[in-house]
Amino acid sequence: MSRRPEILKCTVSSCLTELRCVEKLTSQAGARLSLSQDQIQNLAIAVTEAVGNAIVHGNRKDPKKKVGVVFRLLPDSVEVSVTDEGKGFDPGRIDDPLEPANLMKENGRGIFILKNLMDEVQFDFSPKGTTLRMVMKIRRDAD
Repeated sequence: MSRRPEILKCTVSSCLTELRCVEKLTSQAGARLSLSQDQIQNLAIAVTEAVGNAIVHGNRKDPKKKVGVVFRLLPDSVEVSVTDEGKGFDPGRIDDPLEPANLMKENGRGIFILKNLMDEVQFDFSPKGTTLRMVMKIRRDAD
């Protein structure tokens, strides 16, 4: 027997102060799924990084452009979609942050972080913007 996913969502303007709203929604999602503190923290880091990138790199901090965030809460996973109105990028052209020449750079680790915290990371590019879809599988530790 499967149940319909619970959906939590918000749309924010392209201003970094809007991250507080997204952080609250992430905490809400974690609480509804009874995630561990570590899982909530990893989810919060990934979602905050993704939304921050959408605001800064996707929408170029244009206050007229929006970022949409949707959480799909399932019994065994949480799926997060982050959509911006930017023109996209080529993920294959992102420098490897583990290469010695890149270790001291101030940025360039966002996708690396997402891929290490989440179980699935996918990008969908369209003329209207970019959607990042991330999935975290819920692991229930037996105490």
